[in-house]
Amino acid sequence: MTAAAALLTAEAQACTRVVYQGPDGRILTGRNMDFKDPMISNFWVFPRGMKRSGAAGPRSVEWTSKFGSLAVSGYDISTVDGMNEAGLNASLLWLNATKFPEDDGTTSRMSLSIWAQFYLDQFATVSEAVEYTRAHPVQVVSGEVPGRPGSLAPLHLTLSDATGDSAILEWIDGKLNIHHGRAYQVVTNDPPYDDQLVLQKYWSAVDSLKFLPGSGRSEDRFVRAGFYINTVTQSDDPRVAAAAVFSVIRNASAPYGVSIPEAPNLSTTRWRVVADQKSMLFYGESATSPNVFWVDLKKLDFSEGAHVRKLDLGVDMARILAGEASDQFAPAKPFDFMEAE
Repeated sequence: MTAAAALLTAEAQACTRVVYQGPDGRILTGRNMDFKDPMISNFWVFPRGMKRSGAAGPRSVEWTSKFGSLAVSGYDISTVDGMNEAGLNASLLWLNATKFPEDDGTTSRMSLSIWAQFYLDQFATVSEAVEYTRAHPVQVVSGEVPGRPGSLAPLHLTLSDATGDSAILEWIDGKLNIHHGRAYQVVTNDPPYDDQLVLQKYWSAVDSLKFLPGSGRSEDRFVRAGFYINTVTQSDDPRVAAAAVFSVIRNASAPYGVSIPEAPNLSTTRWRVVADQKSMLFYGESATSPNVFWVDLKKLDFSEGAHVRKLDLGVDMARILAGEASDQFAPAKPFDFMEAE
């Protein structure tokens, strides 16, 4: 009964993101993608020099990509995760408390679908990204969740870079809140991050070696991941470090196919990715496949004018791959980011 009660309180979408700050500059960022419905997610190689639009009507922001990136798509209509060639990582996670701004008729706009890609295209570090964001206001506009007509996606954005710096960007009551600093290693979902930090302070007084909250609730995953990310093996060996990060995000995963009649919107972990921002390796793992695979970004062609390339992974990244997979990409027409109005 206790386990069932804990699951009943879990969110429909329940992702977790962690940053590993290992020795000798060994920085890795890992995340779970938790979602109620099966999700098409592929890896895309976007070169430098791509002309972009914010996909949000006539006042859309426009830019040309300064950095090439490996992007993870959501339904091939948005970028939900990825790392650029400078080691900047961007991840979108669910936040029910999100309230995007009302259109003021003057401020530049950007679709939520391309929000993460904008940062991968334009910035090498979190500090640069935050400084630019504070100086150049933009209204982010949400769109419908695929398969759920009338339901707008409430997402927040996390950034991390090769120095271990982090930022969390949240739209709360129409205002953009930014938490910036190396201390912000762990992000889950609701409540907003200010409240998460209050919970962190509370749990810091509890001996985590004797008790850790174990439910699938966002608050409990936040506490567990925050404890484990700094107590797992700290190593500069890329293989050992990646194993440590995977072990933490697996611990914060939602059981696959969890189903309770009284809670029809429970999420399940669909896939996991880990970005090694020192060795420039990007790992993927499907919940339905037996192997971890990875892409060495140093083997990808990000030069201006190079082909956009796609690694077709299918629903929930179910394609079975193992080992280094940079040679599995094929030239492809870039997907269209979902327009917002």
